[in-house]
This record gives sequence, C-alpha cells and structure tokens, in this order.
Amino acid sequence: MKVSVTTLPLAELDVDLLMLPLAESGLGAVQGRLAGPVAEALKRAAGDFTAKPGSTVLFYPDGARCRRVALIGLGPKKEIDGDRLRAASGTGAELAEKTGASTAAILVPQCSLDSESIGQALVEGFMLASYKFLRYKTQVNGRVPDRLVVHAKTDEKAVRRGADRARVVAEATGTARDLVNTSPHHKTPRSLAKAVERLGRKHGFDVSVWDKSLIEDEKMGGLLAVNRGSPEPPVFIEMIWQPDSAARARPVVLVGKGIVFDTGGLSLKGTKDSMDHMKADMAGAAAVVGAMEAMARLSVPLYIIGLVPATDNRPGGNAYVPGDVLTMHSGKTVEVLNTDAEGRLILADALSYAKLYRPDLVIDLATLTGAQVVALGSEVAALMANDRAAEHATAMEAAGRRSGDLVHRMPMYSHYGDALKSDVADIKNVGGREAGSITAAKFLEHFVDYPWLHVDMAGPAFLKTEKPYRPKGGTGFGVRLLVDFLRGYAWPKYR
Repeated sequence: MKVSVTTLPLAELDVDLLMLPLAESGLGAVQGRLAGPVAEALKRAAGDFTAKPGSTVLFYPDGARCRRVALIGLGPKKEIDGDRLRAASGTGAELAEKTGASTAAILVPQCSLDSESIGQALVEGFMLASYKFLRYKTQVNGRVPDRLVVHAKTDEKAVRRGADRARVVAEATGTARDLVNTSPHHKTPRSLAKAVERLGRKHGFDVSVWDKSLIEDEKMGGLLAVNRGSPEPPVFIEMIWQPDSAARARPVVLVGKGIVFDTGGLSLKGTKDSMDHMKADMAGAAAVVGAMEAMARLSVPLYIIGLVPATDNRPGGNAYVPGDVLTMHSGKTVEVLNTDAEGRLILADALSYAKLYRPDLVIDLATLTGAQVVALGSEVAALMANDRAAEHATAMEAAGRRSGDLVHRMPMYSHYGDALKSDVADIKNVGGREAGSITAAKFLEHFVDYPWLHVDMAGPAFLKTEKPYRPKGGTGFGVRLLVDFLRGYAWPKYR
C-alpha cells in the first residue's frame, strides 16, 4: 500500500473516501476547514453523528472531489490514545473495503498525542485492518485500498516520520500473519527456514540454518525429542542484525517458539477449538521474524539476534513418550510427563544456547499455555521476568500500552517452582493445573542466567473472532510490541 502525507486543503483531496476521525467536540473545528460541497453535505450529516468510539456516518457530497466522506467517532478527547486512533482508522479501512474505495485519505485529529505518534497510529490501524490472507483463495471478493493519504494541518515532517515507520511495522506484522496463516503442509521446518532466508536477503539481516546433524552436535535434547515423532527433520534458525552503528557491543536475543504444527504428540489434543488452530503454534517464531524484518528496515542501531528452534510435534512411531527423561542442551535432565508441553522443551534449548552470546537481555515469545488464555483472555499476553530484568519488564508493559500489543506482568515467586520437582530427574516438564502459565515460565527460568523476559501470547496470537484492526486467524501479535520496546532500548528517549 502506498502511504503519503499532504497539507493540501481537505476539500482538494481527490480520493474515493475521506475519513474524518473526530472527538466529541471536534466537529466544529473540521467544519471550519471545509468549503463547498463537502461543507454543505457535512452540515446535513452532522445531526446523525454521535462521536462515540467506533460510530460512523457515511455521506456522499455531490460535486466534491472526494466521492465519499466518513465521520468516525473517537469519544472524549481526553480518552484518545494510540489504540483508539488505530481502531478508528481500522474502521475507516473496513468502510473503504465495503464501498470499493481504492484511494483513501484520513485527517490527523486533534488530541494530546504528539504528531509522530498520531501519524504512526493512523497508518498502522488502516494497514493492519486492510490485511487479507489470500494465498489459498481461488476467487477474491471486494477490493483493498492501494493508497492512503494522511492529511496534516501542521507538523508535516513529524507526521511523515510516524507514517513511514508505521508502513514498515504494519508490513512486518503482515509477514508474521502470513507465516502463521500458512497451511501446515506448506510450513515444514525447512520451508519456514527458506522463507526466513528469503526475508533476510530482501531486508538485509543475516540468516543461518542448522540441520539435524548440527542440532545433534549441539546436543539440543529437547528439540530432538519433540521432533522424534515427525517425518520432517528439525531446524534451528539464527538471524543476526548487527549494524555498524550499534550502540551496544552485546546483543539483545529474541527467541521464538517454532512448533510449526502441534498435535500434542502422544498426549493428543482434541480437534475442535484446539488442534485445528495449531498451525499457529509458531506465532512466537513469526513475531521474532517480523521484528527482525522491521529492525533491519528501520535501521535501528541495535545488535539483535533472533533464534527459532523449529519442528512439528506428532505422534509417530518413534515419538517421545510420557516417562522419558531428556538431557537438555544445558546438561539439565527433564522428566516428560506430558508430550503436549513441548514448546518449553525446545525453548529451553534455545535459551541455553543464547548464553553463548553473553547477551544484555533475552526475550522469548511463545504460544505456550492455555492457562494464559484462562487468566488474561485473547487481548493481553502474560509477561514474566526474572529478578535481573525487572526494569525491562516495566518498559515492556509500557511498550505494550503504546503499541496496542498489551502485556501484563505475572508473579514469579520461588514457590511456584516447587510444582516442577521430579523424583527421577532434575525437573519435570509440567507443574499441574494451578498457575500453569507461571509454572511454565519457572521451567524456562532453569535455563537462563541473564536478564530475561518471557511473553506467553497463546490468546492474542490467533483469534477466532476479529477485533479492531486484528483479523480472525494470525494477528502478528508481538511484532509491534518488540519494535516499540527495542526502539526504546536503542534510544531511551523514545520510552
């Protein structure tokens, strides 16, 4: 989608749809900036407009250069934040699709946010709401707009900076959505690795892929065990973005769970509302890949490494079984009591390997537990941190509020780890029914010795019903969260 910023008078915009997002008291100011047929039509339509969040009035001004005008409610001015703007712009994108508009313009509304943030939120919301996954469609109905114009009365340069960044971030989020939505038979570990290699060549970050023999040499017992039931070999994907301008010598390492399909293994999942959505069990990996794309395209001066252990989890003839004791990359032993608690096993190997980089910080993202959905639902991910990353956890929560990828910090008291004690090994891979997302994080904590954040995004990563600017299916959750957090990490003034 082409995105541009203009300061032309509103009445001169030659577009199929002109979107006017307005707060409760914002109608009068906009009326003063319009003239001719649009102004006359707005007077007639104003009586139907309530300005409640999400409310819309669509009208067609005869003789105007813009074919349609949409009033979109923002609610009270004091309540307008980035997510309110993204939602309003997303509503405009839905109207554009319904009316067949190919070109659209949106007014920068008056609110307390800075111009750069407003420009970013408006473009993100419109582009994310316009996303379509059409790879398997033989017939396509409707039309997605191909051009968006952002109208700025002042601070044109700041609005343009935000809009340009938003286009990159939205496209990187689209990359993550595409990876999640891809059919499992097109998403083997090796095909995922090839897709990442293509993205690396296109956007300028380095990619290396380990085959099974290298994984065996590195003694990644968790990844190899989960893969035992699969006809497809595992891979371990390493991505590196290390610009000459990197401000820190030591990297931030991102780790994404790459279970390309999860049957549960011998602890087989039910199909409806469970296994039928398990193509999304690599959404953590997709978020890391999308973030690496965005970091490279935005030239963020930060040394970043992305790690993705990738396999599927199937109940083949050689599958690992409950009762197996695994020796992990770290040397620690794990008693397997449930083969459907596989994500933590492959993450543990990657987190252990990450120590070799002497990282400043490690962040892992995973669709790890159903307990996260029970605790926080489908719009907020669970955030866990070790004691060395408390300050980073606060910054991550703030990044979530700014980006709209919300996270909420959960406790990590030592007693939660008691549930993982094993009679035959160092630890076991499940901790029981209570506090499942926390005990899963406590399992991972055994494999880190650096500042560490864990994001359990099982709910927000894949939606069964659409939400504002988030479609059904893969949402790309985590990309915008990481971009916001890592920009703040590189440039603290942005936090």
